[in-house]
Amino acid sequence: MTAIPISRRTFSQAAAGLLALPALSRAQDSSRPLEWVVGYPAGGGSDVVARSVAEAMSKTLARPILVNNKPGAATNIAADYVAKSKDLGNIMFTADFATLAANPTLFSKLPYNAETDFTPVGLLARFPLLLVVANNVPAKTFKEFVAWVKAKPEGVSYASAGAGSPHHLAAEMLRERTGLKLQHVPYRGAAPAVQDLLGGQLPCAFMDSASVQQHINAGKLHALGVASAKRLAIFPDIPTLAEQGLTGFEAWTWQGLVVPKATPAQTTAAFAKALQEALGSTLIKARFQALGLEPLPGTPEQMSAYARSERGRWGKLIRDNGIKLD
Repeated sequence: MTAIPISRRTFSQAAAGLLALPALSRAQDSSRPLEWVVGYPAGGGSDVVARSVAEAMSKTLARPILVNNKPGAATNIAADYVAKSKDLGNIMFTADFATLAANPTLFSKLPYNAETDFTPVGLLARFPLLLVVANNVPAKTFKEFVAWVKAKPEGVSYASAGAGSPHHLAAEMLRERTGLKLQHVPYRGAAPAVQDLLGGQLPCAFMDSASVQQHINAGKLHALGVASAKRLAIFPDIPTLAEQGLTGFEAWTWQGLVVPKATPAQTTAAFAKALQEALGSTLIKARFQALGLEPLPGTPEQMSAYARSERGRWGKLIRDNGIKLD
């Protein structure tokens, strides 16, 4: 049998391909659980969204999905963990408003790069923010609220879910647009902030729909306006702030799904397809509607454009107001 000559270059290429096979196999091993990292504690809105969508996606992908909560440092701990992961094809991450839009400006230095360390899979959902007041506040409309604050020489304090949160930045945008004297009181999450609003310790806040829906329905908090372009289906009687004179005033807390940058393109495409099927399912639509969430189906390219736009919009507000978290 005649031997077929093989060049050194061809041999090297073949050897490299063989060495890559185990990694490729691991990336495509559908028997392994897929890790979904969430940068917030279990039980919160982000966790509920991830677990709901994971349940639906796992059926399409035919592999189990395990949610791994890694809270802390405004999602930076979780983001760093995923950005540096070598377990490509087996890990994904809820990257949200903080991770992709606010943190690059709020922090002088991050352990990850919001633009280059992740590949978008697709947007998940966004939580509309509402301007709410405690029941001991006399204002029942946004116009009355503005007059009430202006009548106080020292202004009023407002609660937020934390420094740099969308709840905080929405209030800063309101202060910037109206000239109202508003003093920030940050909390460690939306839940404790809402508790002090209910108790009347603080008069007002921007809060996401999932955190205050039940309290508004029970008459324990009063919503003056919605920071979205249209009224919410769950609160059709609450006008938008834009309707009440704040043209173009929009603020959301939103989430998307990403993977480490080096994840194989075919794997990312499979995740994206499963995500769109999940967001389009009757079950997920019903769960999101019950929480007052808006599902955001779309392509990875649309998520990338949305994150870039939000990063520019909120980055400017953060710089203009000198807000820093380090």
